Amino acid sequence: MNAADKEDQLTRRKQRVRKRVFGTAERPRLNVFRSRSHIYAQIVDDLKGATLAAASSLDKSLRTSLKSTGSIEGAKAVGKLLAERAKAAKVQAVVFDRGGRMYHGRVKALAEASREGGLQF
Repeated sequence: MNAADKEDQLTRRKQRVRKRVFGTAERPRLNVFRSRSHIYAQIVDDLKGATLAAASSLDKSLRTSLKSTGSIEGAKAVGKLLAERAKAAKVQAVVFDRGGRMYHGRVKALAEASREGGLQF
């Protein structure tokens, strides 16, 4: 299996998940994107098409404190930062969109850290 086939499979999984997961004003969608060296998360209201809060391992406050941005520790830090920003935006409950990735490793670490920070899903 070459890289193009793997990318095609990821795209299909992502579309399959997005058919079922939809963010509203009461429960916006927490979207996670994971690259090889960074992790990004945002809370989106799909009805308005607006991002309510966002955090990534590229934030200046996290880059100086993290040893590695592509690690589980980095994902936990992003999850905590996102939970803080969600509280500031008055968001308490979300639906989780794992972006076609398995709920394992960095995606799981981000989700658990955001739960510890106060988000409910």
